[in-house]
Amino acid sequence: MKIQLESIKTDANSSFRLLRNPRLNDLFYWHFHPEYELVYIEGADGHRHVGNHISPYYESDLVLIGSNIPHLNFDYGVQTDYEKVVLQIRPDFKTQFFREIPELSAIFGLFEKSEHGIAFSGATKAMVGRRLKRFYRLPFFQQFLEILDIFQVLANSSEYHLLHEQPYVNRYSEREKNRLSRIYTFVDEHYQQKIAIKELADICNLSVPAFCRYFKKVTGNTFIGFLNQYRISQAKKLLLKGRNVSEACYECGFESLSYFNRTFHRIAGENPSVFKKRHFKTKYHS
Repeated sequence: MKIQLESIKTDANSSFRLLRNPRLNDLFYWHFHPEYELVYIEGADGHRHVGNHISPYYESDLVLIGSNIPHLNFDYGVQTDYEKVVLQIRPDFKTQFFREIPELSAIFGLFEKSEHGIAFSGATKAMVGRRLKRFYRLPFFQQFLEILDIFQVLANSSEYHLLHEQPYVNRYSEREKNRLSRIYTFVDEHYQQKIAIKELADICNLSVPAFCRYFKKVTGNTFIGFLNQYRISQAKKLLLKGRNVSEACYECGFESLSYFNRTFHRIAGENPSVFKKRHFKTKYHS
């Protein structure tokens, strides 16, 4: 199974990042990141795949995922009209804030427990889901206070179950995590340009053949295959923002429109114009 280390950009002055309705249902995105993540999805039946745990959810789901636990995007394969909110918390916030303030000890315990993966249910899920959907409307400081209150509610709730009996341990070593982080950060910052494999090999202090073997071993994918998948995922976002096919092609680093169309079809199962039309037809006729 292919796994990716997600590089998450947060404001240097912010301890959290909110993603409202990120649409990844056409993308199999098996990934991990140091940030803690609270995911709420509504209007969908799907599967939660967190670490070694796989189980179905119906109509909605609310899950807190610990640092560096691999997980699949909760909307993968979903075809209904759904809402999704993802709240990501910097890992150092747990130790530098939750642990040091006595009044936040319950939240610190919640984040310790999140290393198992936690699925919430009942009135807790419904109430927190409503609050997360309104979260983006709040002023920035009120968002910070709302985060603390939401996590306090979750910390005191009995409506949950752990996804693993023991804390999940990511099998990747710190050295591999750091190396993958450098690779993915470079791709994230340069995917709009031509990328030579030698540039990545130099970052990792490896020869080109050694880098190719290493990347295939730890991700299950070739670097070119990964780069194309990443660029297509970015192209989807641009198409959903209203860009035309040519704009999406060249803004994502492809040098040939025909190659972009072939690659998009191979990865997404349809050509980019059909993908865009299908999305907007669903959006405006649902």
